[in-house]
Amino acid sequence: MASPILPENRPDAVRTRLDAAIMQVKATIGELWTPRDVPTAWTEIGLQEARASTALAGNPVSRHEVEELLINRRAVGDHLLADYLEVTGYAEAARWVYTQACGTAGGSPAEPVSLAEVRQLHRLALRPAWDVAGAHDVALDAVPGTLRARDVRPFAGWLRSPSFTTVEGRLRDWLDLVNAAPTTTTALIDHVAVAHARFEQIHPFVDGNGRVGRLLVNLVLVRNGHAPAIVAARDRTRYTRALRQADTGDHGSLAELFARSILDNTSRIEAAAQGSATTLVGITELERPGVSRIALRNAAQRGRLRAARGDDGHWRSCPAWVDDYLAARYVRASGVTAAGG
Repeated sequence: MASPILPENRPDAVRTRLDAAIMQVKATIGELWTPRDVPTAWTEIGLQEARASTALAGNPVSRHEVEELLINRRAVGDHLLADYLEVTGYAEAARWVYTQACGTAGGSPAEPVSLAEVRQLHRLALRPAWDVAGAHDVALDAVPGTLRARDVRPFAGWLRSPSFTTVEGRLRDWLDLVNAAPTTTTALIDHVAVAHARFEQIHPFVDGNGRVGRLLVNLVLVRNGHAPAIVAARDRTRYTRALRQADTGDHGSLAELFARSILDNTSRIEAAAQGSATTLVGITELERPGVSRIALRNAAQRGRLRAARGDDGHWRSCPAWVDDYLAARYVRASGVTAAGG
């Protein structure tokens, strides 16, 4: 099944920056390092993803509480047991996805996603919480890992889901689509945006489709040698709007949202691979005479300064990358002067 034609007027700046970042990774460390190579960076990404994706689903556990739960194994705060188990279940599913990471983007064909893996991710993410909060539901399709056997209501007039009688067939068609992933970075990001929107339209499970859909995006990305994408809770409105646009055939905003996060996580993994010389710190710690934190933040937002944005919304970079930015700024300024003369 061929991918649909995407609108030609979508913003390309973020994709260009992502292509440049991947070229930089290949020039400095050879390939994107996997969780076996830099476990700390991937653990940090996993914490951010578990918090963000469950928060989008309505989970109230805070970022600090997620860190305590997943790092120190302590349930702090005053939440239901199911809320904590929802986070630990998702984290386990994300860890399994990360074990599939391949270091080289655009290399050999990625291992295809299977129907069994779709169901496995749903089971990993939802089963712990379901065991304590949902097991009273005797409907067979309520069991995590089971495709729905009932129709669901449309979501406020968008993302209309098909009849349950067609779900398995549509899901197999979706697998044909998602497994026809292109090898170039820009095309792949567009491809996973299309695939994610279609998965949410199919809505194959009674619950947890958003979480599983985001896990599947990352499964495709890491198997193709890319960093995972995380939709931050602060981007909920943009994400919802992008899905609504995708439901009309315009996937550009969703692709851009994914690309921004992949760019951040690529920088985070690259920094870990290069060691202490590129340890990421807050922008405020990097200002120096002649360049303020505001200038550095603006440079990070525009893609001129290599940096990563955390789930707290703050940009992080390192002294070496600031040096690179200042050197490039000097070259640009000199070029403008020479051209003007």
